[in-house]
Amino acid sequence: MDALRSIRPYLIDLSLRENPVGARIGQTLADKLAILPRLRAFGFSNILLGTLDYALPDEPEVDDDFMLYLRDHQIDMCGCFAFTDIGIAQPDGSFTPSPSLLKLQAYGVPNTLHEIYLSKAGMRGQYDLATLFRSLPASIQWLIDNVRGDAGARPRILINIVDGCDAFAEDPETVFSVLGLLAELPIEGVSIEDDRGTYLPFQVGAYVAAARVFLPPPLKILVHMHAGAGFENASVIEALLNGADGAWGGLPKRAAIIGHASLGELIANLVRVGNPHMQDYQLNQLLPLASGLQTLDENEPVPDDLPILGRNAYRLPLSFFRQQADRFMDLVPEAIGGEYRYRICPVVSDPAVIAGRLAEVTGHPADFFPVEVLQQMIRLMRRDLRAGRRIVYDDPESLMELFERASPA
Repeated sequence: MDALRSIRPYLIDLSLRENPVGARIGQTLADKLAILPRLRAFGFSNILLGTLDYALPDEPEVDDDFMLYLRDHQIDMCGCFAFTDIGIAQPDGSFTPSPSLLKLQAYGVPNTLHEIYLSKAGMRGQYDLATLFRSLPASIQWLIDNVRGDAGARPRILINIVDGCDAFAEDPETVFSVLGLLAELPIEGVSIEDDRGTYLPFQVGAYVAAARVFLPPPLKILVHMHAGAGFENASVIEALLNGADGAWGGLPKRAAIIGHASLGELIANLVRVGNPHMQDYQLNQLLPLASGLQTLDENEPVPDDLPILGRNAYRLPLSFFRQQADRFMDLVPEAIGGEYRYRICPVVSDPAVIAGRLAEVTGHPADFFPVEVLQQMIRLMRRDLRAGRRIVYDDPESLMELFERASPA
């Protein structure tokens, strides 16, 4: 707990890229131009602008238009990153920068998450290990020689091992050899992905601890965890406890597959444990901003039962479940810009919850409704279920019908 309270995590926000990747619709140029200042205002100092597409580099994406617009309109890109892939160095020493490297230079983006693959499946058809060992130093040197970093400094280069967990599980010795090489190069640090979200938290923690042996501070270790098996937030916490400096991801939950350990969730969980550095962010905007961005990308509401950021996360079905500001490990919705609301679950909802829902529907204060009527509503819901009647009492019309039935004639 002390470690989680004291850490000032190194976060890179990817709300402009990670979330659109898995979204039904995505973002237009106008959307991105509107989102960027909101991310800065929230408190992010490191923001990834997009991916400089590797598969079809001759077919621009909205990401390209966005970075060009920022460059051409002289909008400050300090603290901004883009994804790039490595160039290739030949045995004779000649080096060919990748299209993404040339775009990074041309667009004036100062920093990069520079991607490599280390598993056999990841490297297949791209490069062999010998080529990678030649090309990594050459790519990094090319970036230093050709890209102007923040305020004219050296660009910040984080090597993102896209298949990091796979590579650790498959051939740790190869990973160790690459980490040993990277430790001697002028980079900011290394990022490790679980790109399908299938590794258990203790495995992720072990991989981070092993990487830390080769990458002592001030080199950074970041993680990015997808939500394939539901471990993602636990894996990020485990990574932090085993020496990781932070994470990258979008503020909302939506991501490349079905979701990821979002920065919104991580920040909320660090608030939960009492980390004072989370006050660097505009926490009263966390819930509305994250939910609003996901709604934009999907053109549909955030799933009701999403933890922390979903509509039902703070709709009480039973008063006993209410979180308290002074209780260990609770996180009240007001701490992240939300508020408690109520939902009727006929098996468990108590008079206080029913009164709260009636107040939402009618506009009357909760204490307007007589306790005797609320108790009778509970009795009637039980009788209806025993009689085989299945009614969604949470719906306003059904709720008011139940209220009328329970009220004295």
